[in-house]
Amino acid sequence: MDTPNTPTTVFSDDDEYDLISNPGHDGSLESSLAGLPSRLHAKDIPEPPPAQAARDKLETVSWSPDEIQAFVRKSLNLAPETHSRTTVRIYIDGAFDAFNVGHALQLRQAKLAFPFVHLIVGVFPNELLTQHGYSATWSEMERVEMARHCRWVDEVITDIPWQLSEEFLLQRRVDYIAIDEGTSVDPNCDKLRVKGYDEIKRIGSDSDETPEPKFDIFGIAS
Repeated sequence: MDTPNTPTTVFSDDDEYDLISNPGHDGSLESSLAGLPSRLHAKDIPEPPPAQAARDKLETVSWSPDEIQAFVRKSLNLAPETHSRTTVRIYIDGAFDAFNVGHALQLRQAKLAFPFVHLIVGVFPNELLTQHGYSATWSEMERVEMARHCRWVDEVITDIPWQLSEEFLLQRRVDYIAIDEGTSVDPNCDKLRVKGYDEIKRIGSDSDETPEPKFDIFGIAS
């Protein structure tokens, strides 16, 4: 699939970032965003309480932002104060066909993974799904719209790779990738996607430019 020089953003309020920061993954973005009054702390994002039936059946629906952040920090071996004041860019992708409560809970956990998160959702286009032997029930437009209307999503993109690469993550200034817990060791998971996850973790852990990994992957609880 041809990739345009300028990434196609279906929905984004990310335009303001380029006005206040230098491009690249150099930390200037986070330092600039730290003083933005428009940011909402995870605890301040309005959310109707779940019904009792949902609490009884879906464990993570009742998790508070603090509980989600403790779970993520433990999985990444991060100190409690890590990213407490800076905006973290998290990427999650999928077909989202059709969008369901499982997707909504995954996106909620990704959005609340740190106090301040810009959540980027990649929706696989029909052409890419077909190339890898998958088909979608809903049209690409409908799948994008279902993701776009989720309250936790900040940005939706479709010009995305099947196998994650360092180039893509740097281009999108991604800090963390969120995936289903256990995906990287699931024998049923697409082998190319697992290979991408393994490579990204290797690159992140091998980075010697900063004491922290360049980027990392964390699992979302089911």
